[in-house]
Amino acid sequence: MSGIIGKKVGMTSLFDAEGKNIPCTVIEAGPCVVTHIRTVEKDGYAALQLGYDDAKEKNTSAPLKGHFAKAGVTPKRKLVEFKTFEDEKQLGDIVDVTIFEEGEYVDVVGTSKGKGFQGVMKRHGFGGVGGATHGQHNRLRAPGSLGASSWPSRVFKGMRMAGRTGGERVKVQNLQILKVYAEQNLIVVSGSIPGAKGSYVIVDK
Repeated sequence: MSGIIGKKVGMTSLFDAEGKNIPCTVIEAGPCVVTHIRTVEKDGYAALQLGYDDAKEKNTSAPLKGHFAKAGVTPKRKLVEFKTFEDEKQLGDIVDVTIFEEGEYVDVVGTSKGKGFQGVMKRHGFGGVGGATHGQHNRLRAPGSLGASSWPSRVFKGMRMAGRTGGERVKVQNLQILKVYAEQNLIVVSGSIPGAKGSYVIVDK
């Protein structure tokens, strides 16, 4: 499973050969640098750690400074491990968008937009009362009965209620790569991906 770290640039649309307008997302993918190599003998599993987006020395902790110095690379903001990387890599090697080809499918992981504390209609899609009948006054968007009675005299765990919405790790699978722009380190994938513009994403082959 090869992959790369990137940033969400924004959404646009492309026309295919049949003239269909396809919504798509532009991702600035890499270049990433190999900062650590996990081995089965030393770590119990094999993986490749990639670093992305340069960070300032003053904003990097001392342990991380030593970690990056050992790899011979500048400090990075984002570190992600990828298991079973297709190609053999060494410390300091560069991984860029050339690992992708147009037409293949990828999975994209990102952090969804945080929406704060939301009610049940926005958070879970409750329908609401649907009108001001049946004696309703100001309860059109309220959750209604929670279903508990004299037994169990409590609310079951996992009950869909109001609460903080968004800001969660989300994976979107099987997005097709429509375009690869190696010079600009950009890839264009079909559909939408989680997160705000400029947020970090992980693209897995």
